Amino acid sequence: MVCHNCDLKAKRFGKDRKGVQRYRCNGCRKTFSELQDRPLGTMRLSIEKAIQVLQLLVEGVSVRSAERITGVEKKTILSLLGRVGERCEMLLENLIRELPVKDVQCDELWGYVQMKEKTKTRKALTSEKLGDAYCFVALERDSKLILSWHLGRRSAADTNLFIDKLDKATQGQFQITTDGFGPYRDAIGFTLGGRTDFAQLVKVYGEMQDEHRYSPATVLGAKKDWQHGRPDPDRVCTSHIERQNLTIRMQMRRLTRLTNGFSKKWENLKAAYALHFAYYNFCRIHSTIRCTPAMEAGITKRVWSMNDLLTV
Repeated sequence: MVCHNCDLKAKRFGKDRKGVQRYRCNGCRKTFSELQDRPLGTMRLSIEKAIQVLQLLVEGVSVRSAERITGVEKKTILSLLGRVGERCEMLLENLIRELPVKDVQCDELWGYVQMKEKTKTRKALTSEKLGDAYCFVALERDSKLILSWHLGRRSAADTNLFIDKLDKATQGQFQITTDGFGPYRDAIGFTLGGRTDFAQLVKVYGEMQDEHRYSPATVLGAKKDWQHGRPDPDRVCTSHIERQNLTIRMQMRRLTRLTNGFSKKWENLKAAYALHFAYYNFCRIHSTIRCTPAMEAGITKRVWSMNDLLTV
């Protein structure tokens, strides 16, 4: 070991209370520790404790519950979530690029930050980071891989941003199916039109009853609308992405209805989505394909651990 102060050889000089080797320089007599990998940056939380916290969060446990189970303070958990979420977002963008796909399904998942849109309107608040928060999700039907996602409003602008991300994540010709949301037609036609066979599955719903305000309306039927290309009518389907929406809600406490576990900050919700999608793609074995979606898509050859998400 060489002293970083005077470039002279240093000798071992005991260990600190955490077992990290210390050294003392023969020249300047200064003591120092050997460099340690710090996947959590300046956070003093141990890797083992961080993994325990993150494992709880991706299995549908709330922040407060994780605090009680692990003994890690709530602010530390949220700081960890923000740091790891940002890393997971970059990981997904870097590894899921220009993948060959055959059949893609897209949908939007509703959530909210701090308050619902009705309350936001009543209070005359204008912040774009309060109220409704829709997560656009694209799923590859065969590999079950989440190709791209985008958190925003249910608007044409955010739809365009989502489809731009899907364009970067895929290559080649493929079939794509969405629900009847109007902005998909222009976004997909403009960005992916030359290499997609696009159809929409438009569901027809019955009237909502007041006494069933928290239940979905009855589906009376579904109509397949051709948009462009030559989509296979037998594969015009959104069942797989809708089932994926259930998985997301089951594994993210922030999206559980009729609780106070909803997000209070937009950034925390975005970080939670990034963590979930990275864990789902690389760490969680899918019961249908009996491996992780990333393995099925050929991105990796093994099941990742939570530690891999922190250190890769």
